[in-house]
Amino acid sequence: MTTTARRLVVVQAGLGQPSSTRLLAERLATATQDALLELGEESHVTFVDLREHAHDLANALLTGFATGGLRRALDAVREADAVIAVTPVFQASYSGLFKTFIDVLDDSALRGTPVLLGATAGTARHSLVLEHAMRPLFAYLKAVTVPTGVFAASEDWGNGAVDAGLSSRVTVAATELAELVAARAGRASSPSSASSASGAAGVDELADPVPFEELLAR
Repeated sequence: MTTTARRLVVVQAGLGQPSSTRLLAERLATATQDALLELGEESHVTFVDLREHAHDLANALLTGFATGGLRRALDAVREADAVIAVTPVFQASYSGLFKTFIDVLDDSALRGTPVLLGATAGTARHSLVLEHAMRPLFAYLKAVTVPTGVFAASEDWGNGAVDAGLSSRVTVAATELAELVAARAGRASSPSSASSASGAAGVDELADPVPFEELLAR
């Protein structure tokens, strides 16, 4: 078990209370924490509920500066070991509130960060929003998106029970995210990788080059 807890940040753009988007985000976060524990990694989760920052997001667009809670939310995303991003679908794409948060985020904030994508909508007809809208957006930000995105339609929450297919997708996606986080943590703390890197730095093959004439004579 590691002594440094991994930082998971969940960005969710649900507008209602209760919100199916928030519910999906919570399930993804819990499943990811469970998967990380199985890999020997502790974690803590920070939720960024964008509905609480709606006015500050508009102000940040107008002034170019983020303040208060929004500034802390942006910093949390930038410092995260992994991000779970979940949005409701509006007009066949991510919501305007979700896109506004991305617009005020630094371009390099998510570079190399593992990201799990999730979306919710009334019908399964919008499930491809993960691939045609969200994945290209995070590819532009140079994030590392996990292969499995999780979409939940209203029918997946029917009768107060979670559909078995949705539960399976949540587990698969969370496991993929946890494996990425654990792999990155291993690389960062591996003594062998550090010594290998320092060794490579210590031997400069170009420091004492063999004259070209000598090479021809061999």
